[in-house]
Amino acid sequence: MQSLQFSPIVAGTMTWGIWGKNLTTQQMTQLITDCVANQITSFDHADIYGDYTTETAFGKAFKESNINRNDVQFISKCGIQLPNVNRHTTVKHYQYSKTYIIESVTNSLKNLHTDYLDVLLLHRPSPLMQAEEIAAAIDILISQGKIKAVGVSNFSNTQTALLHSEIDIKVNQLEFSLTHNEAMLNGSLDYMQTNQILPMSWSPLGSVFKLDNEQTQRIKAVASSLAAAYNTTVDGILLAWILKHPAGIIPVCGTTEIARLKTAIAVTSIKMDLQDWFKLWEASAGHEVA
Repeated sequence: MQSLQFSPIVAGTMTWGIWGKNLTTQQMTQLITDCVANQITSFDHADIYGDYTTETAFGKAFKESNINRNDVQFISKCGIQLPNVNRHTTVKHYQYSKTYIIESVTNSLKNLHTDYLDVLLLHRPSPLMQAEEIAAAIDILISQGKIKAVGVSNFSNTQTALLHSEIDIKVNQLEFSLTHNEAMLNGSLDYMQTNQILPMSWSPLGSVFKLDNEQTQRIKAVASSLAAAYNTTVDGILLAWILKHPAGIIPVCGTTEIARLKTAIAVTSIKMDLQDWFKLWEASAGHEVA
């Protein structure tokens, strides 16, 4: 497989459509253009976003942007099946048959107006997934040039290892932030470094702005004091904390506000001081490092 190149911040599209901001085609085209103008060239999708509508909305907007496809990177996911009358599904479940994977990618390519995905991610692990069958689908898709590489999302080390025995896994997109940092404690980031798997973090700001509790209050106090020193915002400090990890984690930022995306890309040049990094971890944990 080819080596992968992504922008240092990935734009997450989950809330661009009817699951969130419900942007018009014009608004979405402008946001895509603004992202690329600010060095955010990688876009994260999943077939299920917007109840199977956001890829199509994005594809229409991207086509109208006239941006060269070779200047951007498209990530998409498959595997989750939501209850949907048109899809004849009555219960949320996971589907990783050879036929389904190929059909899902074919649909994503059509929806996004592209000939290929830079990477296909298997969205969530299924107890019933068969590595050999998944590998057969991936081999076909790569040989046809429909995907450049494959990865996983929300997979544990053992689940990744199972697939890695049959497939060259290049990416694992998982939840990681200052408030959800288990991946650096349970061996997941170590495993990815050992096996040259690129980590991406979804929800990189964690619960800092979603919850008001003792943990988030401690984090905000420390991050606010550091924000002035690093000439950034609290958002920026939270991202800089992630970016310091040696695994080379790429944050997937779901905001549709270009000012916050500009902040995100700006902090990729910040070199956070070692002690500042530990001050933030201590604030999250509520105690000194053991």
